[in-house]
Amino acid sequence: MAGAQQTPRLRPHSLPVTTIDLPPAAVTAASQPASAHARRVPGARRVPRWWRDASVAAFWLVLLWVTALWVAHGGVQDLGSLSGALTSVGRLTGLVSSALLLVQVFLMARIPWFEQAWGQDELARTHRLVGFTSFNLLWAHIVLITLGYAAASTLGLWGTIVDFVLNYPGMLLAVAGTVALCLVVVTSVRRARRRLRYESWHLIHLYGYLGAGLALPHQLWTGQEFLASTASTVFWWSLYAACAAAVLVFRVGVPLVRSLRSPLRVVAVHEEAPGVTSVVIGGPGVALLRPAAGQFFQWRFVDGPGWTRANPYSLSAAPDGKHLRVTAAHVGDGTRRVADLRPGTRVLVEGPYGRLHAGVRTRQKVLLMGAGIGITPIRALLEDLDQAPGDVVVVHRASTREQLVLGQELFDLASSRGARYVTVEGPRVPGRDTWLPASAAHLSDAEALAQVVPDVAERDVYLCGAPAWMAAAREAALACGVPPTHVHLERFEY
Repeated sequence: MAGAQQTPRLRPHSLPVTTIDLPPAAVTAASQPASAHARRVPGARRVPRWWRDASVAAFWLVLLWVTALWVAHGGVQDLGSLSGALTSVGRLTGLVSSALLLVQVFLMARIPWFEQAWGQDELARTHRLVGFTSFNLLWAHIVLITLGYAAASTLGLWGTIVDFVLNYPGMLLAVAGTVALCLVVVTSVRRARRRLRYESWHLIHLYGYLGAGLALPHQLWTGQEFLASTASTVFWWSLYAACAAAVLVFRVGVPLVRSLRSPLRVVAVHEEAPGVTSVVIGGPGVALLRPAAGQFFQWRFVDGPGWTRANPYSLSAAPDGKHLRVTAAHVGDGTRRVADLRPGTRVLVEGPYGRLHAGVRTRQKVLLMGAGIGITPIRALLEDLDQAPGDVVVVHRASTREQLVLGQELFDLASSRGARYVTVEGPRVPGRDTWLPASAAHLSDAEALAQVVPDVAERDVYLCGAPAWMAAAREAALACGVPPTHVHLERFEY
């Protein structure tokens, strides 16, 4: 494509591989060695739709029950005066905030059934929405309750605040819990998150559990709705107990028991490209994990200080029951340490997680699209998917040929399995969110995708890469006629 207006063409090759005929700097073949796939093992199973529906119904039932308890205990009757209205609405916002805070903790407890039904990606987004809503209601509760009590008191506003903090049982702990939650929320704002290392953000985020725990004594000792009836007390204790049990069992107990009963260790470490390292993990615990290609784990490599902080890495090869392989780009302290791992290092895992696997497949034909290090689960899926020649197309996006991570493996797998492998190289289009390189800026995302994969509307589409790139690729797929339910992706933005 010498001229700016020349249209890309598909160019056939003797191998079942296709490249876009963009300029030489834009699209190329790939280069690096494939790993053998010994045998496939059963992985993630399809989860019935009713799991999602039941969890949504349970969420709204909790909020409905909280509101019903407020009404039953005089919440509506108290609206007759200014002081009563402020206090009563403040109680309601506090109750809903507490319930949402516990729901938020429950969402990220990594309960297998919920995770399989929703996927970590959607759970994380729901967790974020519920968290910000809970935080806003918490501050509404604080302001309304304070104003309501002050309106009925001779102490005035500041005197009421001092009286609350110093004289009401559990209030000092509640203040400390609020500070902890503020710290979590402030660092969860996207602009603040981008300034923090993942390891620092992860450590700060744990204060959310502390904030939820510190709020409990305040509710126990002074919360009218908590103590007004046996039904209220049983409900709130059950909700707290369920959340605490979920966290202790699925985030602490299950991973710890697995790791101690069937230990995993690093088997091999090798460099895939500058700044990219693959780690092979083996041991008797691999067979018990039953992961599927495309899924990810939270990994802890016990190699020295800082090992307690987990990092999410997708499998970059289909599991064979004996070994797991992950491939990581060096983008932070945790990922840079991967290059220094030594064979024999102990490995602790949580997972497998994610819905980027064959269990969510709805059609025989599949399009796999990966950008940057996001190509790793795509490579595993290509190896694992049942397919006939022509069923699978792989689109591999990178800024340069040298950044085509696992490129030769993908080329070899595509050749042996009858898939088409498309590589798209070149720098980003300035000022535009797109899946295309700058050399194809004259094309819309949908036009280019339709030329690369003319029958894309008849395929399932799997995406993995940077969030903006995935959003652009998803919009292109939807514009080409792919139903939203047939687009599968996993975001790793924390």
